[in-house]
Amino acid sequence: MKAVVQRVARASVTPGGSIGPGLCILLGVAAGDAEPDAVNLAGRIAKLRIFENEDGRFDRSLVSTGGGALVVSQFTLLASTAKGNRPSFSAAARPEEAEPLYECFVSALRGLGVPVETGVFGARMAVELVNDGPVTIVLE
Repeated sequence: MKAVVQRVARASVTPGGSIGPGLCILLGVAAGDAEPDAVNLAGRIAKLRIFENEDGRFDRSLVSTGGGALVVSQFTLLASTAKGNRPSFSAAARPEEAEPLYECFVSALRGLGVPVETGVFGARMAVELVNDGPVTIVLE
């Protein structure tokens, strides 16, 4: 699994939902990923200390701030551009394998107390966000 995590003042996806302050998470599921990978990544992201404390230091997590998460499926994160000019997506899980793991990731975040909004798996979506910082981190 691969996730691009952006700290946001607000974010929305159409079709889908919107959040105020929190994290916009673009999530790519790779072939061979399993439920423990989804649960582990959700826990890492929920506890990632990328929100500032009173002294301006990164010391608070999504869980400790009570912020929301907007999770958007993004198979293109698994693109390989090693050969030629057309990306290969062969490392991405097939939709019938990826969707349950995407849902598992969302469920794991909710289980940690994070309010979660999502896009529509497999749909063409429009994502809007106001990046706060900006802070953008890639996790695998």
